[in-house]
Amino acid sequence: MKATPQTVLKFIVGAAVAAAILFLVWYFSSIVVYILVSAVLAVMGRPLVKLLCGFRIRGWQVPRWLGALVTLVVIWVVAATLFSLFIPLVFNKVYQLSTVDFTSVLASVQEPLARAQHYLQNLFAQPESTFSLSEALDSTLRQIIDFDSLNAVFSSIVNVVISSVIAIFSISFITFFFLKDDGLFYAMVTAMFPERYHDNITRALDSVTYLLSRYFTGILTESLLLMIAVMLVMIAFGMPTSDAAFIGLTMGVMNVVPYAGPLIGGIVSVFVGIISPIEGMTVGHTVFVIAGSLLILKGMDDFVLQPTLYSERVKAHPLEVFLVILIAGSLAGILGMLLAIPSYTVLRVFAKEFFSQFSLVRKLTEKI
Repeated sequence: MKATPQTVLKFIVGAAVAAAILFLVWYFSSIVVYILVSAVLAVMGRPLVKLLCGFRIRGWQVPRWLGALVTLVVIWVVAATLFSLFIPLVFNKVYQLSTVDFTSVLASVQEPLARAQHYLQNLFAQPESTFSLSEALDSTLRQIIDFDSLNAVFSSIVNVVISSVIAIFSISFITFFFLKDDGLFYAMVTAMFPERYHDNITRALDSVTYLLSRYFTGILTESLLLMIAVMLVMIAFGMPTSDAAFIGLTMGVMNVVPYAGPLIGGIVSVFVGIISPIEGMTVGHTVFVIAGSLLILKGMDDFVLQPTLYSERVKAHPLEVFLVILIAGSLAGILGMLLAIPSYTVLRVFAKEFFSQFSLVRKLTEKI
């Protein structure tokens, strides 16, 4: 289709409106997140609401509000059960870090550090007096994990707890009404647009719900499988169950963040192996086991699961997805990488509904 002044003007106006909407979404990001999380929970809980509302007891049918309330309680009971299993592991590791004797830790890795320093000195032709790898590592660890840092961590935990209480209350309140009033989320979104666009908005929301449901279901399944696999492999090598569960949990949670998350999780896992090596193994052997196992498992995940998750599930080319994640990471760091694919999916769907006359939009959305 040939571009005309009218189509160009329409595109400029649409882009301006989209930019304004994105700015408002960013400015009220916490509220938007509450609404989106509530919408996802409502989609997950809707089948249970329908099941409960279908029950009849002596002519009395379960009202919609009661089915929504029971479903909400079930959702939070499941979430609380999962958190109760893993939170003690996290606090146990925080306590261990606060009591670490770095002198003994460095002594246990002195031999591998000496070999690494010797290799670096030969590689860069540096004399021994110029640089000490063990002293640099000791200084870095003491700066990262000291009393002031731990106080800051605990202060952050208090702030997170307060924010979490507000978030839980807000999400619960919104989710209840999304479950109780079926179609309320669609009505909220369509109310922001002129009536002549309601059909387009409804189709777009249907596509977004379908694609994001596939994406979130896939990424949760992938992270769960990776967590279980890492935990079982660590246990098979003789690691205590608590340490293995913590490493598995770290890798599973960090795997949600594309590319950067597994690297951070791997560093944390290796550090856990340094401060609490596997019984009967040296620190170097433990680090080798952890790093090697994570590389193999993550490689299988990258080549088997992620191509299906990040490209086929959101119906986008893998290179396209990689570039979007890279740009989002440059603009907003880890949070940007976490939200890159869902945000890009939403933008593609709405672009297809409103700007399909442009060849670039048709090319990017032809698989949707």
